[in-house]
Amino acid sequence: MTRSVRPPRRTLLAAALGAAVAATAAPAGAATRPPRKPPGSPVDYHGWSTYADWHRGAGAGVRAEGGPRPGVRLARPVGAVDYTDPHTGTTASWDYGTWTSPEHTLRVPATEAIASWSARTPPGTWIQVELRAAYTDGTDSPWYVLGRWTSDDSGAAVRRTSVDGQGDGKTAVSTDTVAVDAPATGLRMVSYRLRLTLYRRRGGTATPTVWRVGAMGSDIPDRFEVPASAPGAGAGRELLVPRYSQDIHDGQYPQYDGGGEAWCSPASSQMVIEYWGRRPSAEDLAWVDPGYADPQVCHAARQTYDYQYKGCGNWPFNAAYAATYHGLQGVVTRLGSLRDAERLVAAGIPLITSQSFLKEELDGAGYGTSGHLMTVIGFTADGDVIANDPASPDNAAVRRVYKRRQWENIWLRTKRRNAQGAVVSGTGGVCYLYFPAKLSVAQKHALASVGVR
Repeated sequence: MTRSVRPPRRTLLAAALGAAVAATAAPAGAATRPPRKPPGSPVDYHGWSTYADWHRGAGAGVRAEGGPRPGVRLARPVGAVDYTDPHTGTTASWDYGTWTSPEHTLRVPATEAIASWSARTPPGTWIQVELRAAYTDGTDSPWYVLGRWTSDDSGAAVRRTSVDGQGDGKTAVSTDTVAVDAPATGLRMVSYRLRLTLYRRRGGTATPTVWRVGAMGSDIPDRFEVPASAPGAGAGRELLVPRYSQDIHDGQYPQYDGGGEAWCSPASSQMVIEYWGRRPSAEDLAWVDPGYADPQVCHAARQTYDYQYKGCGNWPFNAAYAATYHGLQGVVTRLGSLRDAERLVAAGIPLITSQSFLKEELDGAGYGTSGHLMTVIGFTADGDVIANDPASPDNAAVRRVYKRRQWENIWLRTKRRNAQGAVVSGTGGVCYLYFPAKLSVAQKHALASVGVR
């Protein structure tokens, strides 16, 4: 969402108010495995993706599937519910089943949590992802809806949407993030459960399948500056990632976040999807004007659009879109430094990062932004960042080299001053990681080093 006037999420979180969405609780599972992130990290991502993982949770109307890509799918629904889509006004009846994760105790009590998932939703199906947190004061949050998601835009399902107006006076939801309202009080989230609800049309036979669900909890300190890291394993390595400009789509399909000028997130997602050898079919792209270049970027914008947020920059929706391609998984997490990014690049894994900055804070960018996604594809021998920056006039100009110190700071900080001198927020190292279900040993180790398994 380059140069967007939409306030960053962390600004919105401070103002988020409203009643929580009521939901029926499902039984809790057993305790989870020990945390995997190294001691001292303020970030803890935990996911469920194996056949054993799905059996550790509590299911009702769903069943675990094994095979090369284990998952949980709707089997014999436990009930039906009428849902009125707030974006279409249409009411339909849906059969459903649920899966609730074991409780995951965070290695470091968190001020924020972001869920992400990988799923298949055939026409006429969708899923809902919820999170319930336990607080340091001994109480629990409500079940927060963190996404009602489908890849089906045919009209047979619901509109893909986040849910506003959720909060309990201690935490609140802004689009895709649960955050503590007043971290200075010391209140933190110490654990969480995730709940999946899988839906299909009443009486139908199609079923959604979820292959991975997880959440990242973090407690990133407020900071305008971060310590500089020295070049590491990725220095001198560059990955051959396709280059797509968002700017060449300016004005195209304005119903999706105003058109291409704001499509940094789907453009970046499409670059990495194609790096892994996946791309939409001719049938997928049949709706795009044949006169438009790179129709797959238009498709990615449509497939990541959040009808409540009114944008294509919903972080988990981008990761979920990537995972609709055969064998791919998508995770939203935070990293601690460019050394983490270098380990991923050295193993052949590009990453998509979220940052905000003034024009003068990033030499060579030529613009400032309140929130923008880029794809990190490598590092120079001196450790500077090689990025595919979609905010470029054409595809040939997408590859950029940015100064390491500048780039690392604008990505990892949580506070900055905008053009008017007001203090606003930064993302604190948010990134998307897309990777195949089948990985090399080096890739598994690189992902494990940043807490993703």
